[in-house]
Amino acid sequence: MTQAPDKAKERLSQISTHLKPDSQPNVLPGSDMGKDVLLKKSPDDVVVTCAIRSPFTKAGKGQLKDTMAADLLAYTFENLISKSKIDPNLVEDIVTGCVLAPGGGATEYRAAALAAGFPDTTAVKSLNRQCSSGLQACVDIANQIKTGMIEIGIGSGVESMSTQYGPGAVTEFSDLLENHMQAANCKVPMGVLSEQMAKDRKVTRADQDAFAASSYQKAVKAQEQGLFDEEIMPVTVKYTNPKTDEEKTVTVTKDDGVRPGITAESLSKIRAAFAKDGSIHAGNASQVTDGASAVLLMKRSTAERLGQTILGKFVNASVVGVPPLLMGIGPWKAIPVVLEKAGISKDDVDIYEINEAFASQCVWCLKELGLDEKKVNPKGGAIAFGHPLGCTGARQVGTLLTELRRTGQKIGVSSMCVGTGMGMAAVWVAE
Repeated sequence: MTQAPDKAKERLSQISTHLKPDSQPNVLPGSDMGKDVLLKKSPDDVVVTCAIRSPFTKAGKGQLKDTMAADLLAYTFENLISKSKIDPNLVEDIVTGCVLAPGGGATEYRAAALAAGFPDTTAVKSLNRQCSSGLQACVDIANQIKTGMIEIGIGSGVESMSTQYGPGAVTEFSDLLENHMQAANCKVPMGVLSEQMAKDRKVTRADQDAFAASSYQKAVKAQEQGLFDEEIMPVTVKYTNPKTDEEKTVTVTKDDGVRPGITAESLSKIRAAFAKDGSIHAGNASQVTDGASAVLLMKRSTAERLGQTILGKFVNASVVGVPPLLMGIGPWKAIPVVLEKAGISKDDVDIYEINEAFASQCVWCLKELGLDEKKVNPKGGAIAFGHPLGCTGARQVGTLLTELRRTGQKIGVSSMCVGTGMGMAAVWVAE
């Protein structure tokens, strides 16, 4: 759904008025006391004992293209049960993030949990906070555990962009919404507004392509070294070859978007997607992808009693609003808020997992926050292996904790921008 050209142009021209120097979020100085407190262990800590995902494959092309979202979710739940060895009867609630499914996927995701082996006593909820849905699902479960509402739960996310991506995912706006400036801005296509923001904030195509090439190169190296193996669980599905129309059963084991040989120079040859003189294109934006992820959470005391391996703990989270036309700046605003809640500084964080919706917004956020690029997405990100919308936030938890543990580091932050103008972030500590 697009806006009339003159109206869209008028709204996009607002971008330059929204970011002013005095709107910079606070970034706290370092605090050894805050970090020491963060690293302490308590029986009441909300911990992660298993965090897995399916492989990610290209929408419409990859080997998951014919698999419905609910089926992919069911397979991922089965894999979570198998890997964690949790008794399904102990899981009290499951929250699943999803963006595109009609009705939020509520009915089919409850069915998916039952098909995966959870009893009818396990409750299921679906939610949609756009690109942060998977993280919001994990945070909802963590907060339920903190308040004593449940003892054990699963935060998860799924998206079949092959079967559900397109204009039908957004309903037409009423006159009430269409005639309200900020409300109408919520439907400006993200690629269009990201292009305009890149121009306004002077994020060059060269910088975007360099960032994107680095994402690919890191992901290729990580895949070659088997660094995704701990988080990815294979799935066996039916796949129809689009050229021969032959259906066969395949076992999908790895992300298919990771491509070797990508350089800033090779990306510079791709035509811009949203403007003739633009800078955003298919090579420096997140891939349209299918995938599912799931994270098992409980209190530390519960994990120890059950003999569950503790991967890390959830500390806290932030969610913020930003102007709809500037949705890409979400991490810039959300990360300082969550760091302040945790009592730590940006330099106390060992690894940042920041969703690569567009290279343009990542480059801008990293620069404005003053983050060390070596700490950001060390195994690549959504540009290299994809962004199944409702899944990514839960995927990041597993990617982050496994890398922190592998490298002997402790503190991590996951974050993303959110469509319609929001940002979300969370702090995690590995064990």
